[in-house]
Amino acid sequence: MNQAGAVPELKVVNKADLPVLLLDGEELAGAKQNRVLNTTILLMEKSETIIPVSCTEQGRWDYVTSAFAESGNIMNQRLRREKVSSVSRTLKESSTYRGDQGAIWNGIDHISAEMNVQSRTGAMRDVYENKKEDLEGYMKAFQYVPHQKGILVMINGRVLGLDILSLEHVYEALHPKLVKSYAMDALLQQPEKMDNGLQEKANTFIEEARQCKEEKFKSIGPGWDHRFEGPTIVDSALVHQEKVIHIAFFGMTESEKVGRMSSASRRRRYRV
Repeated sequence: MNQAGAVPELKVVNKADLPVLLLDGEELAGAKQNRVLNTTILLMEKSETIIPVSCTEQGRWDYVTSAFAESGNIMNQRLRREKVSSVSRTLKESSTYRGDQGAIWNGIDHISAEMNVQSRTGAMRDVYENKKEDLEGYMKAFQYVPHQKGILVMINGRVLGLDILSLEHVYEALHPKLVKSYAMDALLQQPEKMDNGLQEKANTFIEEARQCKEEKFKSIGPGWDHRFEGPTIVDSALVHQEKVIHIAFFGMTESEKVGRMSSASRRRRYRV
């Protein structure tokens, strides 16, 4: 925004002659601290936009460089799911795209501890760098398939998420980062024996997604931000000119849902 900086907002200038897509959960590294996108945003050509972000580096507020660059990382499913839920709440309550910054920092701390990674500034990026070799193994194993526009991910027989982009070449550019994002969740879990009925579980997940309750909000850029919620699914989608640009569904267990609802209740109780 300026030399002083603002944690929850960044200014983006698109100097190109074509639109640019910023994906929910993509990390931007540099300036006074690393940030992550709070929602998917379409930046129109030759435009200037203030975008909502959350911090992914708790212990730094000084320049390492004056510029931002994409870190090559997308926040893992567990944190993306929590952020989608918290942003959906603030949209309903105050029509703002604010995430729960404390929950994001706590989530990064938990992942760092589970991965046995120590970061001087509590940076999410340091966890990805520490696990770079393992993550590259997943990226080699799950490469882009021609004409692919989305990815449905199952870990230990449970659907974690589904990301779909409207354009093949856009998805192709994002595919490595999406695989890496879900691979981080795989590294956080103990492998279990695969069972049968995986196709049926995928179909059930998609059908449950179709039954989610939907609400619509004006996007930061052009188009509309659609929010969906079901018993064990949360979702967000960017729709522009009646076309879905990006949609992401995230699954959660009943215990994860209870924990999320309990956390939200505490925040409402102690809000000042």
